[in-house]
Amino acid sequence: MRFMILVKATAASEAGEMPEASLIAAMGTYHEELAKAGVLLDATGLQPSSKGWRIHYSGGKRTVVDGPFTETKELIAGYTLIQVRSREEAMEWARRFPAPFGEQADGEIEMRQLFEFDDFEPGPELDRLRDLDASRR
Repeated sequence: MRFMILVKATAASEAGEMPEASLIAAMGTYHEELAKAGVLLDATGLQPSSKGWRIHYSGGKRTVVDGPFTETKELIAGYTLIQVRSREEAMEWARRFPAPFGEQADGEIEMRQLFEFDDFEPGPELDRLRDLDASRR
């Protein structure tokens, strides 16, 4: 089972403020523990939305909308992707996640389970995706 730990953005992260060394050290320790346990798949922080864009789909057309985006509470500042045996194990790791902006700052993480191929009905469309996934490894 794969889970993504999503770090919700704050006004400070959207302003491009870099974390303090103590927070970088805490995140490093946490991610080292994930790696030693064999569950870490990927992790990184994201640049502020001012450096990004969105593609809006409507009526068969695509429109590019440049950042920044105003609803900070809806934005993601970073993520950690893990593969574990159970939802309970994912919860254990989530509870150990360092406070994302320091122990005294407000912050929030969100856990989301990823879809797996077995979650979908078998068929040729799914087989194409499985083949693509296998060729990446």
